[in-house]
Formats: sequence, structure tokens, C-alpha cells
Amino acid sequence: MARVALDVPAPDFQLADFRGGDFHLADLRGASTVLLVFNRGFM
Repeated sequence: MARVALDVPAPDFQLADFRGGDFHLADLRGASTVLLVFNRGFM
């Protein structure tokens, strides 16, 4: 697994949201803070 680097923009990715729509990280570009939580037990 690649290491996370500080002060480096995250690469864009696409995931399905809880409504079945698409979520793109690039849609949040310019936001001051983005917190992503990947909960393995929420399926």
C-alpha cells in the first residue's frame, strides 16, 4: 500500500454514495477540509 504524503493533493477517485449516485473527490476541490471515512461494517 502506498504511503500518504502530507501537503500533496489526493488523486481524484469515484465512489457510489449511499443513494447509488456517483461521488467524485474532484467535486470538493477547493474546500478547506475534506474528511473521508471508510466504514467496512456499513454494508
